[in-house]
Amino acid sequence: MSDHSPLLFAEAPKGCRRCSRLVGLRKSLRKDRPDWWNAPVPAFGDSDAGLAIVGLAPGKEGANRTGRPFTGDASGEMLFATLTKFGFVDGEFANDPADGIILNGAIILNAVKCLPPENKPTGAEINNCRPFLAKALDGLPNLKIILALGKIAHDSIIRLSGTRLADHKFAHGAQHELPDGRILINSYHCSRYNVNTGRLTLEMFEQVFEQAIYLSSVSRP
Repeated sequence: MSDHSPLLFAEAPKGCRRCSRLVGLRKSLRKDRPDWWNAPVPAFGDSDAGLAIVGLAPGKEGANRTGRPFTGDASGEMLFATLTKFGFVDGEFANDPADGIILNGAIILNAVKCLPPENKPTGAEINNCRPFLAKALDGLPNLKIILALGKIAHDSIIRLSGTRLADHKFAHGAQHELPDGRILINSYHCSRYNVNTGRLTLEMFEQVFEQAIYLSSVSRP
């Protein structure tokens, strides 16, 4: 299991109690699955990243079990395959923290750091966790592009930017220039449901990465 973060200053404590509902779920799972991570999931990747990928929250048998974002269930398969294709991964992803992979130029964060019931955090829970996301994004000095996987991640980042959600609507492939000069790109979440239903295809997902890489190469430092 993972217990290291490239952004230690931006992490929630393992015993974080900001959200009573999530604390209750965590305690219940610790009784049933004491060998699981069952704690806020830390960031994974490169502290010098130019690209930050922001997901929704840990999956029950994925990151909540393994302690590494998008690792341990189906949600990470498309993400890490795409990261590998575009040269962000050193090593071979085996959907287990023991695979020892390293990310270069990219980092993975979540809008909510703890497992929410049915993968549906409340508005208050998202708000409670937003300061950790803010610290993480502010602590990435070379960050140019933020890729939001899903509307919840998108909305949280827009709220952090101080701009209006009405002026920055979520849509797959949409891009939004933030006040600090960074660019936010939207993608449907690479969840098993979205992939299995065809809402998100591998081609669509690769296109947003191509978009991110191109914008990063042409954006001003």
